[in-house]
Amino acid sequence: MEFEIRLSGSVEIRVGGRAGPLGPTKSRAALAALAWDAGRSVSVDSLVHRIWDDHPPATARETLHTHISRVRRALRTADPDAPTITSRTNSYVLHVDPDHVDLRAYTSCVEQARALKGSDDDAALQLLERADAHRYGEPLAGISGSWPDHLRATVGETALIAAMTRAELLMNAGRFTEAVPVLAPLAPEHPVDEALVGLLAVALHGGGRTAEATKLLQRTRQRVIRDIGLDGGRRLHRIQEGILAGTPAGALYGQGTRRRPTARPGRPVPDNLPRDVPWIGRREELRRLTSALGEGGGESGAVVTVEGMGGVGKSALAVHCGHEVADRYPDGRCFVRLGGHAADRTAGAPDRALTTLLRVLGPEGKELPQDTEELTAMWRSLARDRRMLVILDDAVCSEQVRQLLPGTSPTAVVVTSRRRLTGLPGARSISLDVLPSDDAIALFERRLGTGGRSRAAEIADIVRVCGHLPLAVEIAASRLLARSSWTAADLLRQLTAGAGGLDELRDGERTLEHVFALSYRALNAEQQLVFRRISLHTGMEFGPHAVAALTGLPLAATERALEQLLTQHLLSEPAPHRFTLHDLLRTYARSLSDAEETESRAAMARLATFYMGAADRADRLVHPYRSRTSLDADDFITLPEIDDVHAAEQWLLTESGNLSDTLEWISRQGSERQLALSVHVLMGLLYMRGHLATSESLLRRAVDHWTSAEDSGARARALLDLSVARSHHSRYEEAISVAGKARELARALGDSELEIECVDQMCISLWQAGRYGMIKSLQEGIHDSLLQTGNVLQIARSYNILGVTHLHLSEIDSARDYFDSALREFTAINHERGIFSTLNNMAELATRTGDPEGAERAYRKAISLALRRSDRRELATLRMNLANALIDLGKADEALTLSHHSLDFFRGVGDRRREAIALNRIGRAHRTAGRSEQAIPLHIAALALSRRINAAGEVVDAAHDAALAHMDTGRTAQALAYASESLQLSMQIGAHAEAARASRTLAALRSIPRTTAG
Repeated sequence: MEFEIRLSGSVEIRVGGRAGPLGPTKSRAALAALAWDAGRSVSVDSLVHRIWDDHPPATARETLHTHISRVRRALRTADPDAPTITSRTNSYVLHVDPDHVDLRAYTSCVEQARALKGSDDDAALQLLERADAHRYGEPLAGISGSWPDHLRATVGETALIAAMTRAELLMNAGRFTEAVPVLAPLAPEHPVDEALVGLLAVALHGGGRTAEATKLLQRTRQRVIRDIGLDGGRRLHRIQEGILAGTPAGALYGQGTRRRPTARPGRPVPDNLPRDVPWIGRREELRRLTSALGEGGGESGAVVTVEGMGGVGKSALAVHCGHEVADRYPDGRCFVRLGGHAADRTAGAPDRALTTLLRVLGPEGKELPQDTEELTAMWRSLARDRRMLVILDDAVCSEQVRQLLPGTSPTAVVVTSRRRLTGLPGARSISLDVLPSDDAIALFERRLGTGGRSRAAEIADIVRVCGHLPLAVEIAASRLLARSSWTAADLLRQLTAGAGGLDELRDGERTLEHVFALSYRALNAEQQLVFRRISLHTGMEFGPHAVAALTGLPLAATERALEQLLTQHLLSEPAPHRFTLHDLLRTYARSLSDAEETESRAAMARLATFYMGAADRADRLVHPYRSRTSLDADDFITLPEIDDVHAAEQWLLTESGNLSDTLEWISRQGSERQLALSVHVLMGLLYMRGHLATSESLLRRAVDHWTSAEDSGARARALLDLSVARSHHSRYEEAISVAGKARELARALGDSELEIECVDQMCISLWQAGRYGMIKSLQEGIHDSLLQTGNVLQIARSYNILGVTHLHLSEIDSARDYFDSALREFTAINHERGIFSTLNNMAELATRTGDPEGAERAYRKAISLALRRSDRRELATLRMNLANALIDLGKADEALTLSHHSLDFFRGVGDRRREAIALNRIGRAHRTAGRSEQAIPLHIAALALSRRINAAGEVVDAAHDAALAHMDTGRTAQALAYASESLQLSMQIGAHAEAARASRTLAALRSIPRTTAG
């Protein structure tokens, strides 16, 4: 079905001609703001301006995120394959073909028609017919504001161009009568548009309505002279003279009927734009700037700000655009350096800039006033009827620029700044990020020229070290040019060896460090402190609480400083309240922090304290059953508000990388006590994210520390954590032994809850080793004590473990009763992880009792709950188990997809037992689909891995499935060996159902005539 976003008429998402719900007006405005720039990045600042004008609410960014989320839901609801919206650095992109946005398609058709005029007029007319099919009414109907008004004006101008183009095409063919109704309705709306009126007059004359043409010209000339001056109306006078002289319409057509920007006679035409250079990249930003300048018209020219960090290429873009659109501004182009970040800050005084403007515009020898207000008045008077382009380069603030705006004038203004200039009414904003990798490489190569001194891989590495920042790339290329004996490899070594980086980005005239220093000097002391401290942060992305910990400032003061750094383009905000620092800016800030060694060390200690304190708060909500060693209190660190389990899981997911980096820092720089406490706090996260493989050495250090400290309780908990890690590594006997030591300590302390937790961990490892009888004995031994504690969560977990144990012992009725009890208790306390774990086990029971449909329902319900959590391991396990049920239902393709995804995850986190299960599942899926030959190597690989890690239950299953696959392919002898192994081990571990299954397979194999034996 055809997908379309309509911006003409009411903003709508339409699929197959039907409109879908979009929600409130602001959500429709958000869709319109993205769709107008379909497929292109739109900055958050631009979106806020488009939706709320110059008076956004204090929570505009958060509210914008809400509206974007609504639009995403609306798109998915309308069509599962609908375009998506992605977020980039401080911006959003709607990934849709512009031809699926009605007004963009309309504009495109009109532009193509204009391009074909004169070469293929018939095709141009067809394109204009197609353009009309994309207009359904007033653009953005029901949405008010300056940007919607601008868009309506832009579309109106395009409609005028379309009408005039159609009329010109008709007149080219001598069809003057048909051109009249195309132009006549527009004349009252544009009474002094000489090109339009001239075309209409010629069309009327050509259609035999000469008297009407003469009256129209006379009426319009009088109005033009009255409104514009004597210079105006001359083109109409020439047409009128031709009509009165009896000149045929065909000869008159073209005389003064087309718009040609020309300078007014007798006036100087200033043009002091810096030299343009061959242009690379920034096509989207250039298009947006050109388009924004085109939104100005009539009495008021456009005001556009180009913002970004130092060295990102703001001035270059503005100057290049100035050269590209020079023909739009017949009265001149003027470039004024405001010097907002120059070494001599007085260069940015408004009176100096005004004097520069007036010197290039005003009469020679005329004395200029000294007062700033008088200078402003003179500038605006001279600019009033001029169509110029003025570039104000390197502005420091909105107030500085406001006095330089030309007032009511067709003159357009482009302002470049390192700050976000939010105080310029009606200004469009374009925010520049660093270059994409390909463009940065092309920039380097263009600056370098040819000569065979570099290889593509080396250049790619150089621009990566430069952070894709245009100025840094230019400097690096200049430096290589200056050293004729160097190759790109030599430059790369210089940039990456030793201190490298920022110190090496210099070319004799420019240094990147100086550019950054000018931005840093513009900050106040508090903002400078925040900038320096951010460089110490262990991860690339961070939130305000972490920065408050680094600086020691109150949270409110920290947030104000971050806002200012964001305004100065010294930070990026890729998501609400999540900040990043460009690599080179981080290097510069770090060089400043290096001079404060003591303060920096204290800041990092506070950051570690913050992350561990917040992680402890979150983990207590996510894993409330854990016996804990308490952290050392710190009342001076502000922790985020984390009030429920979902908020806690989201916080842990968001900060998982930073927490891992902080743990690594503590392992190198912190005390052994701090490390022991921290690895205990993060144990749940390390398990959930699959990072236990890299953490065992830290867990051993924790055990050693608490042993030395003679803290038996903390040592028992550290041993328990170590047992989990060893079980994860499939070292089940070691895991059981370590958990047993922890149990002995807990029993000596009289800590019954800790002892119960130790028993649970022992049972998990025993189950993985296939020792079901011992699990039953342990759980039943502590069950009465457990009931006496009244700990509902521990009781529920015990019921669940007992259910699994009885299931594997083929005691189905007991297993079902225990699962029912576990589900009841978990549901009573709304413990989602316990609920989906029990559902998973109940699904396995359904599978064993011949109910694959029931198993599928239970697995899918469990998965729906697990999706709300951030535990990737559990989700991968559930999907792998669902695959088993799907195999039994003959849905081999879906089972294969799920099993392959799970296999990739378990291999990635080093979970060898589940890797073996996934391999075996994939083999089963192939065998169910009739591909037993493909299944055999998978079953054998699963069996080998299961044997290697002593996972008895998995050996039983893999050996049996290998037997079936070999039997399918006629290899009876091998099948007998595998089936015998499965039977022998299942009897050994007490897995009665598996033993019965293997016996049936052996019987079937032995019934096969020997002549067919493999």
